[in-house]
Amino acid sequence: MTTGQVDRAPAGAPAPVTARRRITVRGVVQGVGFRPFVHALATELGLAGHVTNTGEGVLAEVEGPPAALAAFGARIAGEAPPLAVVDAVEGEDLAATGDTGFRILPSHGQGPSRTLVAPDAATCDACLAELADPADRRHRHPFITCTHCGPRFTIVTALPYDRARTTMDRFPMCPRCAREYADPADRRFHAQPIACHDCGPRLRLLLADPADPTAAPRPAPDPAPVAATRQLLAAGAIVAVKGLGGYHLVCDATDDTAVALLRRRKARGDKPFALMARHIDDVAHLVRIRPAERALLTGPQRPVVLLRRSPHPAPPAPDAPVPSSAVAPGSPDLGVMLPYTPLHHLLLGLPDAPHGPRLLVMTSGNIAGEPIVTDDEEAVRRLAGLADAWLTHDRQIRVPCDDSVVRVTDDGEPLFVRRSRGYAPFPVPLPVPVRPALAAGGDLKNVLCLAEGRRAWLSAHIGDMDDLATQLAFERAEAHLETVTGVRPQLLAADRHPGYRSGQWAQRHTDGRPLVRVQHHHAHIAAGMAEHGLDGSRPVIGVAFDGTGYGDDQAVWGGEILLADYDGYRRFGRLAYVPLPGGDTAVRRPYRMALAHLRAAGIDWAADLPPVAACPPDERRLLARQLERDLNCVPTSSMGRLFDAVSSLAGICHRAGYEAQAALALEAAALTAGEDPAPGYAFALHTGTDAPADRAAADTVADPAPLLTAVVADLRAGTAPALIAARFHTAVAGLVRRWCALARERAGLTTVVLTGGVFANTLLAEAAARLLGQDGFTVLRHRRVPPNDGGLALGQIVVAARTAPVHGGVGVP
Repeated sequence: MTTGQVDRAPAGAPAPVTARRRITVRGVVQGVGFRPFVHALATELGLAGHVTNTGEGVLAEVEGPPAALAAFGARIAGEAPPLAVVDAVEGEDLAATGDTGFRILPSHGQGPSRTLVAPDAATCDACLAELADPADRRHRHPFITCTHCGPRFTIVTALPYDRARTTMDRFPMCPRCAREYADPADRRFHAQPIACHDCGPRLRLLLADPADPTAAPRPAPDPAPVAATRQLLAAGAIVAVKGLGGYHLVCDATDDTAVALLRRRKARGDKPFALMARHIDDVAHLVRIRPAERALLTGPQRPVVLLRRSPHPAPPAPDAPVPSSAVAPGSPDLGVMLPYTPLHHLLLGLPDAPHGPRLLVMTSGNIAGEPIVTDDEEAVRRLAGLADAWLTHDRQIRVPCDDSVVRVTDDGEPLFVRRSRGYAPFPVPLPVPVRPALAAGGDLKNVLCLAEGRRAWLSAHIGDMDDLATQLAFERAEAHLETVTGVRPQLLAADRHPGYRSGQWAQRHTDGRPLVRVQHHHAHIAAGMAEHGLDGSRPVIGVAFDGTGYGDDQAVWGGEILLADYDGYRRFGRLAYVPLPGGDTAVRRPYRMALAHLRAAGIDWAADLPPVAACPPDERRLLARQLERDLNCVPTSSMGRLFDAVSSLAGICHRAGYEAQAALALEAAALTAGEDPAPGYAFALHTGTDAPADRAAADTVADPAPLLTAVVADLRAGTAPALIAARFHTAVAGLVRRWCALARERAGLTTVVLTGGVFANTLLAEAAARLLGQDGFTVLRHRRVPPNDGGLALGQIVVAARTAPVHGGVGVP
């Protein structure tokens, strides 16, 4: 197999006047206009033959002069359509048949599916020009698309990719669309979602009963649903809008009352909302936009990009939109995306449209903790009481697909917080071959993974598995991913936590297949190794910091240094254990975690300390008794919980209404601190404190007691919380540096993987990477999958399903 070229005829063979070649192209080559491209290329070169979709990709047979065949082979990969990704091109000689003309043949799906389905893509410039052109027959058509843009993954029902195997199969083409579909010179030649006003999906606006929000909604009397929806939004309504991968709940982002109402109805707490802006200039006065961020905002994937707020924003233009302060309270970032469907562009207003909102809140159409809604009847039922109206349509969404969320680090590289729409199901290449396998991921931010050979297909974001609706969504996503990848798992992998619903699902669905349990932080590190192409022949220093992961000693791990390869790991370092009083209660109330850490450090619960004041007296007395008697106090080494504790201790956040709120608030405060001439804080690093025979023993233990003592001293000296937050971040980065230096000294390792949800904190991640780089380490950070549990399944699959394990010397299976 070769990449980007076809193999040549043997040297010295006589050149025939006419030759014939069979060309197989693999990669993302279906649903992206590849067959029309091949047709046009062959026609230009005067070649005869045909092209078709197969389960393997695209297969073409071309016949003509050898020079033309050579040109065809040289150009087929390099000039491919913009959404295509050519992985490999294979060619073989055939006997010439005297063929004439070039045809696109019907697809055939014999054999296993091995082609790659394209992710959904934002509306292209050519379609946008037609959308805005009053003279074009698709003027203001909300489903305008072509071979270069529009839905793909979310409408595919089977492979090969043809209209009959998508949710567009119920919309017969009108004569004009059929002519465009069959015209090799047309941009919509074999564009499977092709439609127009005459034959495509239809929009419909439904209105809730203001007197009884639970009553069945009624159709809006207005025959122009988009215009009516814009009027509703401008009047402060909340509208459920059906998109590519599910429903959004939408309101005018500049309307304080509407944003507050949406936040209250959705039980959102203070968790930030995402914004959709009509144009990038509509947010330029609010945030810093660097070239890499601009490219993400305007590219075909169109994720939500987390943009840092401008520290000194320029005065906005008189007509510049200003979002409500309730959009992202306390957050140093604004999550921004640009329109990616024709309907979005229509809602935000074309040039000839009446005035309307230019900034919209776009949040997943669900109740907090549930999966995004895709079914129309379900949307009416589950979003009743949340939405005042529903802007829906009759094209089915085959698979849910939430918006992706990305931030750009200081080195210009992307860091995924959520990898979903625009990226799923594009595979991650694997550095080692794996047998056909399914990894169930974790219970938070669940993403599953199918893999075979050297490819791993990650699903779209599914959600938190504590809800029955999410578990059902998991099952549907798994079945759909098997359909579009052709992978039939022979092995399953899951987290070791016995209570994880993802693991319980895997256990119930083994059907005689082996189930491999993979330790949580080992999977995080393996994911980082795999996406950077490491074959596992040499261990790495894995720095795995997160909120929770089931440890080998049944403790809650989360502040771990593992010397790891794919075969196993050795626990080189950990944070000192402290009690986690009340489990999830301590997560929701960071002051409890602060009090537990203070007690472990031998620091009195003095009344002047913020977490002491934040904890009600009765709860404080019960908590003291609970800690004294070790009741429901599982030990934890979690770095995430230490972030929570310091956030409360500094007086920044005592109650968390959403995951990682306290840690995010601590990071936000640190970003405002400015220069700090003081030496900062430090952990005590002890060696040899664990029993060496214990499987969960660590060579070194980091004790935060000296750090916490210094924080208390700073508080009593009147030091600003922002400065305390900054000093804490510096101390954690310094601890990573010391730990890695010690690991290099003892084990001779020089490659570090930074992983786990804590490293979504770019202030910490960049400080740690900078220090390690100064010390000569090779530092690997996540670029293809999130550092949080959204990337966990990738690591599980490589650890569990390698066909030929490479022993790197860690010696712990």
